[in-house]
Amino acid sequence: MERPYPPMLRKPPYPERPETRKEIEKHVNELLDMDVIRKIGHNEIVKITTPVLITWNNGKSRLCGDFRALNNYTKAERYPIPRITHSLDKLKKPNT
Repeated sequence: MERPYPPMLRKPPYPERPETRKEIEKHVNELLDMDVIRKIGHNEIVKITTPVLITWNNGKSRLCGDFRALNNYTKAERYPIPRITHSLDKLKKPNT
């Protein structure tokens, strides 16, 4: 069954502490500088994720996206990636 194209998924941002917000902005600015992401115009609506900051015990942080809203629109893989052990077992057997 073909799933419909997802509607514009809009989620309100998670409430953040001011220091967390600054850290998210720092990560976003780094991504902008590397041309990984780009700024969009005020009339463009491209909101499919909410940024989430993951902080480790050593003080480093990582910016992630919460894509759970897209799960209902993701198609199942018909040909999943084979298990590496299965492929290695096939390579071990001689062809006769």
